Amino acid sequence: MNTLTKVAFIGTGAMGRPMIFKLLEKGYPVQVYDKYKEAADTVVAAGAIWTDTPAEAARGCGVVITCLPLPHHVLENMLGENGAIEGMQPGSTWIDTSTTDYHNTKYIAGVAAKRGIYSLEAPVSNLSHMGVDFANVSFYVSGDREGYELSKDVLNTMGQISFFVNENIGKAQTVKLLTNLLFYTGTILVGEVLMVAYRNGIPLHWMWDFIRASRGCSFVAEQVSPFILDGSYDRSCTLEITVKDTDLTVKLADELNVPMPIGRIVEERYRQAGEKYDQQLGHVTVTKLIEEENNLRLRVVGFTAPSPYGANPNYVHSKTLVEDRYGRIKPLPYQLHYDPPPSYDLAAELVELAETLTEFMAYVNYVILQEAYQLGKNMGLSRALLTDVVRWSCGTSWVFDNEGYYQPDPRIVRKIKQMDLGRNAIIPYMTKMIDALLEEPMRQVA
Repeated sequence: MNTLTKVAFIGTGAMGRPMIFKLLEKGYPVQVYDKYKEAADTVVAAGAIWTDTPAEAARGCGVVITCLPLPHHVLENMLGENGAIEGMQPGSTWIDTSTTDYHNTKYIAGVAAKRGIYSLEAPVSNLSHMGVDFANVSFYVSGDREGYELSKDVLNTMGQISFFVNENIGKAQTVKLLTNLLFYTGTILVGEVLMVAYRNGIPLHWMWDFIRASRGCSFVAEQVSPFILDGSYDRSCTLEITVKDTDLTVKLADELNVPMPIGRIVEERYRQAGEKYDQQLGHVTVTKLIEEENNLRLRVVGFTAPSPYGANPNYVHSKTLVEDRYGRIKPLPYQLHYDPPPSYDLAAELVELAETLTEFMAYVNYVILQEAYQLGKNMGLSRALLTDVVRWSCGTSWVFDNEGYYQPDPRIVRKIKQMDLGRNAIIPYMTKMIDALLEEPMRQVA
């Protein structure tokens, strides 16, 4: 007899499906619902039970999980007609893994509490592209502690680790948004850095290899750059999600009185992309802006991202995984450490340009980390917790993993300003970052 908790899972999209597969692999009985029935075909084939409404999915389940794109989707699926709450029993737990407006979550939790239902917000970490497909994510959890204890095994089956952040809903969403800020900043920055390099005669693949071996390396530089270089822009997440997330982050910063100058520049760029392109396109479409502004595609001929979300949808990840000292994993061909590419075939001034660009990347990575810490601090979260969640949300990043050793030197900003990189490349948002950093000195968060 199966004694594992029966789980309802509402939302069988790109994020939800891998988590459902992990639950099924461990023997959990899972009932599923999605607005689009075909989105659940693969998990139903693997053993999940399809239901026709959220309420039916929730019936008889000890844990109900929502994994949906936008706040109003969560509200509709929980409290709308035939919403999940109608099928939930007292003593059961609702877990929302969406990145959403925490005021929305608090409202739903208030309704649930009147029915004796526990509520948790548990947004999923990015861990960049090595996340849900390998159950290599973490969950940040806030809400009813008793509900967390009842559902912790479920969370830790879907991912590697969960962090109970606080009993107040909103704290975990803060963590999710501040870690997303690191991701989105890196995406904009790497696109413009690659454009500068290419416009100045540095081969794109050489520059990518150089970044990965430098202090400017990050999860974005390592794992998102391939979706620029093969032109796929990453189908695993939509532009709509990133526009929503950056908007929520700015609103949170306003609420918490955090200046966040670099973060606001990032939000502006994503908003611009969302207004110009179909928001159902991949989230890396934001880098298409810099390509069109320069009338140049950042492509490496014959290259495809090592991912099924890239130009080759039939790509199969290697089963050989590398694991770092924190327990985070990646499949080959990704490595724990990268050797720099040979520089003998490049002019000395181009190698110096690459070095300056990567040092600037490291500096921006550090500054945005301070902005993220400030969001968390103003929300009342401890630095120790913030360090843990950043480490587990973002994966490999030289600055984040070596923060105690990195000595940020603001002179790199003036140096890169004096190089006048805009002569050969249009780099509007890198220019805005430079000006903001010169105008507002970096403040380290205690």
